[in-house]
Amino acid sequence: QTRLQAGQGYGNTLNCVLTVYRNESVAGFFKGMSFPLASIAVYSSVVFGVFSNTQRLLSQLRHGDPSRTPALADTALASTVAGFVSVGIGNPVDLVKIRLQMQTQPYIEANIKPKPTVPGFPVYQGPIHCFRTVLQKEGIAGIYRGAGAMLLRDVPGYCLYFIPYTFFCGWITPDECISPNASSIWLAGGVAGAISWAFATPMDVVKSRLQADGVYLNKYKGTLDCILQSYQNEGLKVFFRGITVNTVRGFPTSSAMFLGYELSLKAMKRDQTETKP
Repeated sequence: QTRLQAGQGYGNTLNCVLTVYRNESVAGFFKGMSFPLASIAVYSSVVFGVFSNTQRLLSQLRHGDPSRTPALADTALASTVAGFVSVGIGNPVDLVKIRLQMQTQPYIEANIKPKPTVPGFPVYQGPIHCFRTVLQKEGIAGIYRGAGAMLLRDVPGYCLYFIPYTFFCGWITPDECISPNASSIWLAGGVAGAISWAFATPMDVVKSRLQADGVYLNKYKGTLDCILQSYQNEGLKVFFRGITVNTVRGFPTSSAMFLGYELSLKAMKRDQTETKP
């Protein structure tokens, strides 16, 4: 997905897969994986926790009952808050992942003076070295490079994540059931994830390009400049690069996320009921 959105010379998904395998073998598909893997549990817990607790707070403020089923407006507001929080945690992780994935990519750009580092050779020795190097050379602003684009991706993205999930989960669940079963959660979560990532792809392209920028070149001045340059050079289609990968990936990952979230909530509620005198 990152190579398609920010890289050079990949015609389509299949060509990208074959090129990465031919040049970097199987290891090329796992570049930058360790940092997201180490942080995904914290990231998901915080985002889902913020969403859930914001919904409960809104229900308490509006109706005096935190357990009441939230209205659509409450779900939308809770999704927006979760989107803002996600950027604070997720932006540095995404930046490190993208820098590690893009550091060996060739750059062929006219009228742009590259940095002293030679394209094609690794700049960073690993995720910690990457994080430390960016922080030392670019400061906090460097670590949060692309945060504006990520906000524009995640705030509407999470609205189109939690709202469709709530709708589909209620629609799929039989009327006689008090709560959705595992298969309903799995299917609703997958559909919500696919919808969310499909709509988020244009700003995901911009975010990936901004965060990849800076390994060898400093091409973009900001989010708007990245949008304009990308459109002028490659047309409207550039904003849909990687949409197939995003959508296909979004189904199973979101299914697992929501299933884990709902089962965890049920387990905690059961434990609370059992421990009450």
